[in-house]
Amino acid sequence: MSNVYEERSAMIAAGELQSFVPFGREHCKNHPNAVNLQLRQLQPASELWSSDGAAGLVGSLQEVTLHEREKEFWQLRKGSGSSAGQVEYEEELYAAGNMVIWSRGSKGQASNVYKAFTVDSAVQQALWCNFTVRHNKKSSKYHSSQEIVEQTVCIAQSTCVNVHSVSGKDFISPLPFQVSTLWPTKFGLLFERKNVMSDAPLSPPREHLPTLFSMLHPVDEIAPVVCSSTGLFDIPRIQYVSDSMLRVVFTCCDPSIIMTYDMVQCTHTVWALRKVTPEEQSMVLKCPEQATLVQGILGASFLNNHLRNSCGLDSPGSPLHCHALHNQNRMTSSPSMHSRAHSPTISNMAALSRSHSPGMASPSFSGAQRFNLSCHSLSARGHSLLPLSNSTLNETLLVPEMEPIKPDLCIEQLWSETVSTSREKSCQASKIFLSSDLCENKYLCFLVESHQQLRCVKFLESNNQSQLIFVSVVSVPAKDAAPLEVKNICFLHLMFNFFFCELQVSKVFVPGLLSPTFSLPGSTARRSPGLMDLVPFLSAVLLLLAQMGMMPSPVSEVRGSVMHHESSWLEDCTFQQAVPHIHALRDAVSNRVTLELSSGSMLRITVPEIATSDLVKRCLQAIRLILPKDTAMKVLIKWYNNYNAPGGPSMHLEWNLFVTCVMTLMGYNTERLAWTHNLHFEVPLSPVIAPKKARPADTGSDEDWEYLRSSDYHWQLSMRQMVSVLGQRASAPPVEEEDSGPALCVDSSALLFPHIPALFYVLHLLYEDLKLDALQRSGAQALVGLLHQLARDLQLEEYIDLYWRDYPSFIKPFTKSCVIDQAYMEQLNWPSFLTAEPPCVFNWLSSCLRGHSVPPFPYMPNICERTRLLVLSYALYVVGDENAVSTEVSKYLTKISAGELRCYCMCVYNWFTLKDLELVPFGAALPIRDAIYQCREHPCSDWSEEVCALIGRQDLTKQANKVTLSVGKSVSVLPSEADEEEDGMTDQHPEVTGLIWSQDLREQEVRRLLQSSRPIRVNVPHLPELSDHEYIEEKENKLLQLCQRTMALPVGRGLFTLFSYRPVPTEPLPVPKLNLTGRAPPRNTMVDLNSGNIDVPPNMTCWPSFHNGVAAGLKIASASQVESAWIAYNKPKNAELANEYAGFLMALGLNGHLTKLATLNIHDNLNKGHEMTSIGLLLGVSAAKLGTMDMSITRLLSIHIPALLPPTSTELDVPHSVQVAAVVGIGLVYQGTGHRHNAEVLLAEIGRPPGPEMEYCTDRESYSLAAGLALGMVCLGHGSNLIGMSDLNVPEQLYQYMVGGHRRTHTGMNREKHKSPSYQIKEGDTINVDVTCPGATLALAMIYLKTNNRSIADWLKAPDTMFLLDFIKPEFLLLRTLARCLIMWDDILPNAEWVNSNVPQVHQKNALCLKRIVLWPSAQGFFLVLQSQAHDYIIAGACMAVGFRFAGSANTDAFECLYKFARTFMQSLTATTVAVGLYNLQTCLSMVLIAISMVMSGSGDLKVLQLCRFLHRRTSGEMNYGFHMAHHMALGLLFLGGGRYTLSTSNSAIAALLCALYPHFPAHSTDNRYHLQALRHLSVLAAEPRLLVPVDVDTLKPCHALLDVTYKETQWYEETTVELMAPTLLPELHLLKEIKVKGPRYWELTIDISRGTQHLQSILSRDGVLYVKLRAGQLPYKEDPQGLNSRLTPNPEVRVFQPEAISDFTSDTALLSFAEYFCNPSKNNKHTLFSAILYECVTQENPEMLPTYVAIDQVRVSDVCETFALGQMRLVLELCESHMLQCRLNSPHRKGRGLLLSSEFLPVMKSAIGSALDCWLSGDHLLRAYLKGQTLGEGTDANMLASFLLYHSLPSFRKMTSADLEGKVLCTQAKCSPVPPIKMLELKC
Repeated sequence: MSNVYEERSAMIAAGELQSFVPFGREHCKNHPNAVNLQLRQLQPASELWSSDGAAGLVGSLQEVTLHEREKEFWQLRKGSGSSAGQVEYEEELYAAGNMVIWSRGSKGQASNVYKAFTVDSAVQQALWCNFTVRHNKKSSKYHSSQEIVEQTVCIAQSTCVNVHSVSGKDFISPLPFQVSTLWPTKFGLLFERKNVMSDAPLSPPREHLPTLFSMLHPVDEIAPVVCSSTGLFDIPRIQYVSDSMLRVVFTCCDPSIIMTYDMVQCTHTVWALRKVTPEEQSMVLKCPEQATLVQGILGASFLNNHLRNSCGLDSPGSPLHCHALHNQNRMTSSPSMHSRAHSPTISNMAALSRSHSPGMASPSFSGAQRFNLSCHSLSARGHSLLPLSNSTLNETLLVPEMEPIKPDLCIEQLWSETVSTSREKSCQASKIFLSSDLCENKYLCFLVESHQQLRCVKFLESNNQSQLIFVSVVSVPAKDAAPLEVKNICFLHLMFNFFFCELQVSKVFVPGLLSPTFSLPGSTARRSPGLMDLVPFLSAVLLLLAQMGMMPSPVSEVRGSVMHHESSWLEDCTFQQAVPHIHALRDAVSNRVTLELSSGSMLRITVPEIATSDLVKRCLQAIRLILPKDTAMKVLIKWYNNYNAPGGPSMHLEWNLFVTCVMTLMGYNTERLAWTHNLHFEVPLSPVIAPKKARPADTGSDEDWEYLRSSDYHWQLSMRQMVSVLGQRASAPPVEEEDSGPALCVDSSALLFPHIPALFYVLHLLYEDLKLDALQRSGAQALVGLLHQLARDLQLEEYIDLYWRDYPSFIKPFTKSCVIDQAYMEQLNWPSFLTAEPPCVFNWLSSCLRGHSVPPFPYMPNICERTRLLVLSYALYVVGDENAVSTEVSKYLTKISAGELRCYCMCVYNWFTLKDLELVPFGAALPIRDAIYQCREHPCSDWSEEVCALIGRQDLTKQANKVTLSVGKSVSVLPSEADEEEDGMTDQHPEVTGLIWSQDLREQEVRRLLQSSRPIRVNVPHLPELSDHEYIEEKENKLLQLCQRTMALPVGRGLFTLFSYRPVPTEPLPVPKLNLTGRAPPRNTMVDLNSGNIDVPPNMTCWPSFHNGVAAGLKIASASQVESAWIAYNKPKNAELANEYAGFLMALGLNGHLTKLATLNIHDNLNKGHEMTSIGLLLGVSAAKLGTMDMSITRLLSIHIPALLPPTSTELDVPHSVQVAAVVGIGLVYQGTGHRHNAEVLLAEIGRPPGPEMEYCTDRESYSLAAGLALGMVCLGHGSNLIGMSDLNVPEQLYQYMVGGHRRTHTGMNREKHKSPSYQIKEGDTINVDVTCPGATLALAMIYLKTNNRSIADWLKAPDTMFLLDFIKPEFLLLRTLARCLIMWDDILPNAEWVNSNVPQVHQKNALCLKRIVLWPSAQGFFLVLQSQAHDYIIAGACMAVGFRFAGSANTDAFECLYKFARTFMQSLTATTVAVGLYNLQTCLSMVLIAISMVMSGSGDLKVLQLCRFLHRRTSGEMNYGFHMAHHMALGLLFLGGGRYTLSTSNSAIAALLCALYPHFPAHSTDNRYHLQALRHLSVLAAEPRLLVPVDVDTLKPCHALLDVTYKETQWYEETTVELMAPTLLPELHLLKEIKVKGPRYWELTIDISRGTQHLQSILSRDGVLYVKLRAGQLPYKEDPQGLNSRLTPNPEVRVFQPEAISDFTSDTALLSFAEYFCNPSKNNKHTLFSAILYECVTQENPEMLPTYVAIDQVRVSDVCETFALGQMRLVLELCESHMLQCRLNSPHRKGRGLLLSSEFLPVMKSAIGSALDCWLSGDHLLRAYLKGQTLGEGTDANMLASFLLYHSLPSFRKMTSADLEGKVLCTQAKCSPVPPIKMLELKC
């Protein structure tokens, strides 16, 4: 039989031919520009000829053809980006004229236009290219950056490259030089410059320019490519690629390589393309001194000097010559290391103007003309696509040098062709591609047309996978070649076999192209143009078009293999017809290729697949895995040729063909085997069978019917019916008589004979995996026949027993077995992993459930994936090994590979999908379903989206999508819709606020109080004694008084609407109007301040407009898409609105968007000198760069601070307010950094003395305060750990500023500025504490914030004597008390006792005398007034400290304490006689009100709202602009962000609040003396989102949900759990341990904060949306507050579950249909059982268990002969008795929850099956014969025996015998013993 395996020519049939026309060609005919294309095609040929006179006549004619053909070109590729399950499609990129068409099409869908482009000039080249963009993600915990791939189409024109991305981005990159070809790479585009030397060989010698450039992104500069090579002594050398004789012919992205062709040496070279390292960049840019001159350098020429700036030719000391060759030897290790070229260096490519055409010559030679050289190229195939324009070079101009540009990419040589002595000049490869063979060896194949050879270079990956090693080259004769992929074969493709045996695998028969061949005896036959050689590949099939006459004619072979009518047609033809022949191959995509015929037409053919049956594919994959690679190669070639031969088998016969093919290769005579004799076909692999005949017709014949009647299947169906009717025992099926002859034996010389044991084992593992798939179980039944035959021949009894137990009615004892001689048995290769005990996956799972130790289960990667997943799932859940999927994989899996058995370690574990789990048998899947249900009950909130979908938690799956709330329009009680749109407060979330404040309309009341867009109601009674003019003045005075309140409203409105609006990029930001007009009732007449009747302060609306702009800008949410262009778009044209725009800029900085404003726009706004704009911009950019120490912002701020400028710098006229803003900006940018220099400057600026000529003389208090605040922020929280500042004595200096003393000499570089004293202010040498005390006090508080430093805190104690009290202003006591409490942070307590303890004892005693102050108009009375003022300010400071300490906590004790003091101050304020002073009381009341709002921030507390509304109505007396601002800031803090935000108590937040809530508010709207008004908005920096909003995942509406919030244990309280009703504001996250969504209405969800707050912070930052899922039958709290209307509430009137009620629990159509058809008494007699099952599933919310219930019920009522279902039932019962389930039942926190199945259901099923088996066991049965090892009969008894053994997990009889268990004694005992037989068997075993 050895001749069977000899290689001979075979033939496969290709698919049907289809005419091919590029889709883009037809589409372009309808394009408007098609007329221009037709006109260009009519141009005379003389105009199309090349201008190269040296080309000759032949060259000119060729150029005519090329130019005509280049009018259109296209390329095809496989559709990219298609996920699994999508239809595979082809993409075509077609270019013609100035049009490019990108189309897509598939088998089932016609081609359609995906994108179409039209450019200005003719398209020279169009290609696909991917660019990589790196995005930094600072918020990500695990990934610092992410690379995003942008898919683009690049269209090359003569002057530029158009880049169009799939996402819609368009770029135009002008070309700085003339480009020959563009190449796509892994990193971007590669440009091949049109070189000069090859085009003008007779021109004078010039230095060689770089020829290869790269562009990593369309917005990047074009950079030269360098070459890395090894010089003498292995010293690395870096050079620019400047060899003009090298041309790029191929690029590849994976691996990243390029191939070049040397036009001189005629060799191909492969280079690795990678990014340059920093060392290589520095090496190529530096200039060594030892560089020498190279001959031919034109140092004074224009080219040399000009290219110093354009492409890197530099002077003799430049990097150009450092890396040039010092000899004239030609070396192939670098493209520039030879005698013809020197390596130039590239300077800054920015000098190349990308806006000039490279085809235009200009005398100035600026820009792109630097690369315009005269060129006439001898074009090879596929090159010089871009036309060149002639230009001249002026060699007299010099260009100044510029900074060199850094190269991006580097090439490194990997392989080069050997230089042949006798070679042809024209041998450049015309086609290059990659492929790999069965051995997984990769090849680089290139077709050399001149030699008609396909050369294949084998390469390997090194260990680090960064280097490629090229090892060998194989050449194959070919006229053309195309790479093909075999469709739908992800694991096995046809392979190349050059280096094994150099086989010609097969010829491809192309129907429709076969022409008759006329040949005479002795003459050389010509090859038929319809036949091509097929060389198989792993990932690509090479279709080789052999050259004419090289191969013998295959006509004689065709006659024996084609259909009959074709053979007779060939025989009748005696002459050769003139038909078109195949000219070339092109456009290979997947398994399709285009044939170009000599007639010019094109045809599309399809190469057949390797297999269509999934079972055959997996078997072939297993064979490839286990066999030696050369043997596997031959097996697959045999199979492919026979399966795809012309007239091959139909699809349903594929498995029979495979079995016969494999068994024949093993040495079996399939003709004489009984079970293979009756197969549907005959194969030519058997030596006794004639060559394959044509397939018979599919209509059938009488023989087919007779075969069906004699089949085993027919016998089983007929005998089962007879047994059930007559009650008799079935007889054995008819067995065919075997042919008489010698005994059957296996041919030991067969190809696969030595590998039979290994093949058997891998097929057995595949069989075990098929049993785990419901759709592949029929494949397991088909495979078991082959396995049973092999097991018998290999004498593996345990395997035979296993197969018989699985399929007792299918596996029958064969009367004749093949015998392998003992001598030949030694030739078998018995692998070490083949054990006598068969690996059975169900037995392994059963052992896990019983708690036995399990050995590692054998596993084959990519074949037994379902086995792997199931084994690891059991190990993880049943065994309880948490490391089963990480470090302990080897304990449960062993990897099987060719010739070895090794432990398999897997780092990434892929879980089941729901679709996979549906295919797993119900018994094996039940533990996994149980685990899924347990995870569904107790999930982790940060699980991935895939895991959440697996466990059925749609709420968590939705949570992973990171969706924010959609904003709806709120329902307003205000008069008109127009007004509602103008008030700037319409962007709240009404659905959320309606749940938070559902009992009243407080939100609408806040909107009414804060609106400023409508006229003010001016109600002044018209007294009789007032004239009309006086009455008008009264109304205007009243209006002016009310306008003080209106102008203060925007500050509070900005806090109320914080981060509530997402702007539309095409629309400007709506800014509500600041309306300062009034309406007087009853006629509603207009009252205006501009009438001139009263005096109005000038510039009264400047700062209010600024605040209005800030309020409008603060609405913009942080997650909004804001760009620089939109910011500039909002800039008003009206100068009156400049102040609003200035506030808008500051707001953008506070919400983080100002960083997107271009630097040019920032400087443009600052250069205009508008004071407000400068203030807003400086504060905004500083807040946006908080704590970053950004140098660009530092320089920007320093310009506006004289102290930070050099002493010799020009004095700038910077407004005082701008200086204050800049100083605070320094503090923001350097917050918490402890920067010494800035701290030193700011410390000195606190006490900056006034200068001469009124310098620094006005508003000194605000500057000193700003310096103190900035100093505190720079050293925030550092305390005594001020590193490097010990010499500054910061605390002592601040204390001196606070209490006064002798002024220290000013030090530093600005000391000269302070030598001259002020001519206006006489302060002397003492410190003016009225100026410096506030700033120094707050600086000291921030530096020692939360440090509990008592020594520093004692400095800030209030004076306890009247003498000391006389030296300090009473309002400073508020600051001192606040500062002292902030330092002693942990001592702050929320009670009145602690607040009063801050007042010295002497002041507390005298506070009782306040009522008698009026009676004592003496000196003592004044002292009492002073003490009472001190008492009030100290109380106010202590209340402020409580507000800071408990900000955003809604602490009840703190609220009650502060509310009490607020009421006390209000009572004092409303008294008839107030001795303390209304201003002082009003100030203290405002501070206490702000403190209450801080504590209740975001809560919208009703009592605080009442206080704010009461003070809102007070407009007379001492209620000035500043008090109104304080009251409405308190209102804004109370409803911060519409209830979505609250305040933080972090150091940074407290610093921001100290700046914003400084307790000295402006007296009028233009007052900035003591505090800059713009700083009031810094309170936004202390806001953080902490509102948690439950959203129903089904309705997507916010809802109520109960939460259990657990606090961590602290020194003040133990671990505590409180119950909250969400939506609710959460406490600060660092105080929490856990948040849990409580049942029973919603599915439970736990957020564990102890492991980190990142997940909860991400939820809160996305509007706090927490998706929850309502349980079945439950109603939301809004509809059922008490929970009395639940569908699950017990109803005594309803006793039976009605199927109609299923719609109340679920909307699943499958469950509704089940209830309709299976639970209806009129349609099903088991409706009661199915109704109970359905009710159990829907109420427990596990509808996926319904198929399991039904399957178990079918086991109970079905024939017990079906062993598979019984085996699954056994697994279910073992799970119920498992230790894991018992532990869960006894666990207290699991509440005794058991298995998913009902506790009453399983015992009934178990009893029914046990009764049936016991009834069979009590009668006459085959158990005794089985235990004795006797031959068993056939029929129902044998099936029952197999079921009995499988159900009770009994071992085989051989194991029983080895355990000394005698079957005879056992059966005797079993027959007479009262003990149940199964118990007896267990005891004996």
